[in-house]
Amino acid sequence: MALLFNEGRPVVRLRAFRAIDDPKTCERFIEGHAHVLTAIGVKKVTSSKNDWMYNPASFVLIVESLDGEKVYGGVRIHAAGGSEPLPIEQATGAMDARVYDLVYDYALQGTGEGCGLWNSREIAGYGIGSIFLTRAGAAISTQIGIKSLFALCAPYTVKLAESVGYRIDTSIGNNGTFYYPKLDLLATVMIMRNLDTLTEADQENKEAIFSLRNNSNIVRIETLRNKEIEIHYQIDIPNLDRWDLDEVIKNLQHTSADLKADHRNLNIL
Repeated sequence: MALLFNEGRPVVRLRAFRAIDDPKTCERFIEGHAHVLTAIGVKKVTSSKNDWMYNPASFVLIVESLDGEKVYGGVRIHAAGGSEPLPIEQATGAMDARVYDLVYDYALQGTGEGCGLWNSREIAGYGIGSIFLTRAGAAISTQIGIKSLFALCAPYTVKLAESVGYRIDTSIGNNGTFYYPKLDLLATVMIMRNLDTLTEADQENKEAIFSLRNNSNIVRIETLRNKEIEIHYQIDIPNLDRWDLDEVIKNLQHTSADLKADHRNLNIL
């Protein structure tokens, strides 16, 4: 299905699911994300690992056509303690092993990471690859049960991430920055510490995220810079009766001997 319009607005569905429950959509996410990375000159896409598809602690937000046949963007939320380290650990651990202890300290109370944010050119400019998926990621994180979220942000997303409640963590890297995923691209380590209360988010984003938590299956007309988009939110995560964060936390590993950095994981918000 081609991109639908209603009264001049694009119409999409924004849906949440656990990665292991929908491998077909995961494959569409991977294909779309790989295309975006190639377009910005990241050459290792073909060797990128996609083990997150099989990670029971990986959750996906997908933006798709109403029939589910076309994917326009997405983001993932990984909970720490799954079958693989968080992407930020895999990306930066070889450059600064302190990332393992940083993640572990937060993970004892339940933490995760927002990663792999992307949108297709067809939907560019409507906020899908920026604010609306970022808000939805914060909204579903309380369903997962985690208390904080990490993100590795490109320079042009730092301000946006701060508006939603992330803050730069300067304890690792070069005051919180790394050259990643390649030497001429800078990434900043950020953490949202108050997922439940959103005390560090600005008022507009706080209200929007709380609204999504209270109305997770709703059709909304969203506006960014005078451009409107109709989003059919379906962000109640199915099958959460099979999810136990406490059991996942028991699987935590945090030393450099336990964890191995892997530069094939190209994940940036």
